[in-house]
Amino acid sequence: MTKKILVLHTGGTISMSADNDGKVSQNDDNPMNHVGLDLDNLELNPMTQVTSPIEGIAVTSEDFFNLPSPQMTPRHMLALYQKIKEEAHNYDGIVITHGTDTLEETAYFLDTMAVPEIPIVLTGAMRSSNELGSDGVYNYLSALRVASDDKAADKGILVVMNDEIHAAKYVTKTHTTNVATFHTPTHGPLGIIMKHDILWFKTAEPWVRFDLEQITGTVPIIKAYAGMGIGDGIISLLDPEKIDGVVIEALGAGNLPPLAAGEITKLMDKGVPVVLVSRCFNGIAEPVYAYEGGGVKLQEAGVMFVKELNAPKARLKLLIALSAGLEGQELKDYIEG
Repeated sequence: MTKKILVLHTGGTISMSADNDGKVSQNDDNPMNHVGLDLDNLELNPMTQVTSPIEGIAVTSEDFFNLPSPQMTPRHMLALYQKIKEEAHNYDGIVITHGTDTLEETAYFLDTMAVPEIPIVLTGAMRSSNELGSDGVYNYLSALRVASDDKAADKGILVVMNDEIHAAKYVTKTHTTNVATFHTPTHGPLGIIMKHDILWFKTAEPWVRFDLEQITGTVPIIKAYAGMGIGDGIISLLDPEKIDGVVIEALGAGNLPPLAAGEITKLMDKGVPVVLVSRCFNGIAEPVYAYEGGGVKLQEAGVMFVKELNAPKARLKLLIALSAGLEGQELKDYIEG
């Protein structure tokens, strides 16, 4: 049976080209739209039926955005979610091409939304379409394969890069330029893409999903460092009237220098929710140390510990929760769950 896959292109390196000086920039004509197309009968207005180079897959392609991923915002992510809701009933799976800088954030955002239970896969490229060793077409075709696999339907939003399949919740970009940049700390990938098969190792855990109509709020991320609060008072510069929450990327298992911990307490006293993650690449933030500034003291003061998310995803989690109207114990249960 032929699988119908909707492809939503959003821009990024996968859709870009390098000039003679090696400078990479956007194209008016997305190269991914040419994968499997009859170029003598090219029509791109606005949704293009593509003859897929993979047997048994029929592709409908749309240039939804054409943005470098540093320009992606939560409102763009929400627009993607709304598009998925509108179109999903017509398709067996969805592929989203995306710039890699913020791909993990868009994937995580969509993973917290009430998306239909069909395979939804994000992919991108580390090398632009005309660079030596370009990985865009291969990743794109791999994503189509995963999106057409029935076993992918119950595993949440997936990220497919470099022959690996990752859960949106945990995956992160780990290298600035290497094609093997996306990894899942602690857990490892959900599966791998073989030449003729897809091998799944595990299933993503259940999660809470929201059906948002809008997302608003200001939540900065503050990274902890040795001597934080001595002479700089960077947290004290935050105006509690102009922010809706704060994410702290704390030291180790979840600790802060004492002066910084004091500044955090003052923010919470003024009603600002504070979420904590670790700045470590691996491991889980948890209240272990009971000294001044340690995780135990921070939790007692009201800091909420997020398990297994990095700071950008924790920021989105808090923004989503606040936009959904969660507060008090309900907010705490969701953030720490």
